[in-house]
Amino acid sequence: MTRLQEGDKAPNFKLPSTTGTVQLKDFKGEWLVLYFYPKDDTPGCTKEACDFRDLQANASMDAKVVGVSADDLSSHESFQEKYDLAFPLLVDTDNELAKTYAAYGEKKLYGKVVVGLIRSTFIINPKGEIAKAMYNVKATGHGERVAKFLKELQDS
Repeated sequence: MTRLQEGDKAPNFKLPSTTGTVQLKDFKGEWLVLYFYPKDDTPGCTKEACDFRDLQANASMDAKVVGVSADDLSSHESFQEKYDLAFPLLVDTDNELAKTYAAYGEKKLYGKVVVGLIRSTFIINPKGEIAKAMYNVKATGHGERVAKFLKELQDS
């Protein structure tokens, strides 16, 4: 799968989520942070989700946020409730959306090559284009990095 680049049209999606069916066109005219994470309620994924929650709450990040993983709706609902996440978590149990965004494939895990979800984030501009594509990101500090990129993009 070819990685997405800045300027590419963001691939469309329509998936069930913790807030009902969510699709890309719901965010037309708005900035969107679409992030893919491996697993609900694990240390890195929890840190990342809570960072996005906090940045959005204190207006440090002026964009909608949507998280995506292969967990089922029940898992997402528990994760969202436990950490008071104010954004939708999309259900991508077959990893089709992750594959479309090239956020699924070979990666290194503890020194071994495995196939799985690649922690990735996409900043999508109000026209529905990829403004920033970030692959193989580290959970710690990622929210701050995304907020910084977003501010630079919005200011330019």
